[in-house]
Amino acid sequence: MKKFWIATKDAFATFLHVPGTVTLKGAHVRDGVDLKRIMIIVVIALVPAALFGMWNVGYQHQLATGGGTAANILPNWWWGFLKVLPLYIVAYAVGLFIEFFSSGLRGEEVNEGYLVTGFLIPLIVPVTTPLWMLALAVAFAVIFGKEVFGGTGMNIWNPALLTRAFLFFSYPSAMSGSQVWVAKRASESFADGFTGATPLALDGAAQYSNTVWSQFLGTIPGSVGETSVIAILLGACLLLWTGVASWKVMCGSVLGALLVGWLGDIAGISAVPCWNQLIIGGFAFGTVFMATDPVTSAQTETGKWIYGFIIGALCITVRLFNPGYAEGMMLAILFGNTAAPLIDHCVVTSRINRRAKKLNPAK
Repeated sequence: MKKFWIATKDAFATFLHVPGTVTLKGAHVRDGVDLKRIMIIVVIALVPAALFGMWNVGYQHQLATGGGTAANILPNWWWGFLKVLPLYIVAYAVGLFIEFFSSGLRGEEVNEGYLVTGFLIPLIVPVTTPLWMLALAVAFAVIFGKEVFGGTGMNIWNPALLTRAFLFFSYPSAMSGSQVWVAKRASESFADGFTGATPLALDGAAQYSNTVWSQFLGTIPGSVGETSVIAILLGACLLLWTGVASWKVMCGSVLGALLVGWLGDIAGISAVPCWNQLIIGGFAFGTVFMATDPVTSAQTETGKWIYGFIIGALCITVRLFNPGYAEGMMLAILFGNTAAPLIDHCVVTSRINRRAKKLNPAK
């Protein structure tokens, strides 16, 4: 029993402090950045999207009830904060309990990987998601998407996206509909035609009722963290500046989306221009924070381009050809996660074959 709780004790002891057992010198020391610092950088990069998302939750509520304006910054943010806070409490409580319990069973230290996963989950689900549903989805994602593979660094799929996928396929009525994205009190009611779940769920004319600026700024309904492209780009700048995320994955995703969107424009099957696909739905958030996950993405440099391109192209393909699912980023990234090892294998094999041909003497 004492050994079981060592992982928990060490996790709290090293959360804010560097362990006293680290190597101070030696030939194998290469960088002062460890897993803890990488995770903290990602969390900091997510803060702008989270703060804006909380404000937008309150702002959308004010619009729906016919009171308040965008100028009520603090009241809107406080309303959104109170609505999002329970999601964070449930996501961290359930996920960390399973993390500590699993690490104790294996006799291993608790890694900081769930620090980011727990911060991501409330940002990619509807703010009105019932807490019991969220708890069940988090438990499924952490157990079957992470711990069964060996914990942090061993998972095949992004645990945060598995949480959303579980909710989407298990409780579709709670993840779609005309009002699920707008928080309200139990005593309040909204007009039936107030808004759709996301601009992607509307027809072409209704989509343009939301101006490009409002889509870019983020003053539209949507998951908490996905609406503001400006806030997402601020996080992207930090991730790229610190080298935590791959710019090749991001660029590949954008290029894939633009190509398929352009083909859709030519064929006349797209309701919006190809460039507009980049700023609506969860494309920007998924490209910056999900597709670039170093554990579940491609590892080779060429593979990162291919991996990102596949995600962007598949996302827009789903949007154009699947009327039952207006969004496509979640499925695209999960498919990319699945294909990432194969992509790396093909890239490495191709390089080995090319080098072998150069080394073989001419016959």
